[in-house]
Amino acid sequence: MTDLLQPNERIDQLYANDIQIIQSHEVFSFSIDAVLLANFASIPKRGTIVDLCAGNGAVGLFLSARTQASITGIELQDRLADMGRRSIQLNKLEDQMQLLTLDLNDVTTSIKKDSVDFIVCNPPYFKELPTNKTNPNPYLAAARHEIHATLDDVIKQSAGLLKFNGKLAMVHRPERFLDIVETMKKYNIMPKRVQFVYPKPGKEANVVLVEGIRQGKPDGLKILPPLTIYDEEGNYQPEAKGMLYGND
Repeated sequence: MTDLLQPNERIDQLYANDIQIIQSHEVFSFSIDAVLLANFASIPKRGTIVDLCAGNGAVGLFLSARTQASITGIELQDRLADMGRRSIQLNKLEDQMQLLTLDLNDVTTSIKKDSVDFIVCNPPYFKELPTNKTNPNPYLAAARHEIHATLDDVIKQSAGLLKFNGKLAMVHRPERFLDIVETMKKYNIMPKRVQFVYPKPGKEANVVLVEGIRQGKPDGLKILPPLTIYDEEGNYQPEAKGMLYGND
């Protein structure tokens, strides 16, 4: 299947899900954050799933083995979207998945409002403030900084797409946790599940996973047990290792 590769591209594999994904050092590649989100999200067995800020399609690809739902990725950067479409071909998932090159704020031109069961999103993490130094690589800058899509944009568009009681799951940075909760509530998405992820024992959390329900009741928030990625020696903890390589 190397005929699907363009110059300076490679094929990586998530062994736990037996998924291959086309990547390049020249653009943004998926990180463990995508794996964490795909494992955290309480996706339906059937229905419709949308992956906003999809990049090269990693989260949707990782979800595909857990559901029979149709999965649509939305990605602004055409090169990343093209890589994602070729990864869909590589994994023979054309009947389940598609990846559209589309601005997040134009998403309702292709997907009907109030029609989606579940949304996942691994958005840009950093506010685009004048004091912030953005990456000189435009692909990395757009993936990491709120240049083309803000947190408010993501949650506002999600609220418009989701059905009543549809769900949104996001991966983000802990320092934005209060922003996420406040913005979800602003658009009537009630946070219901939260999990903090820690790089090693004794370290501060560096990832937060949040899931909310559109027009859900305001009570019933669950804080899941903490997840730690590495042990003191730098080896993967069993839960994280299982997400990446599968359980023996």
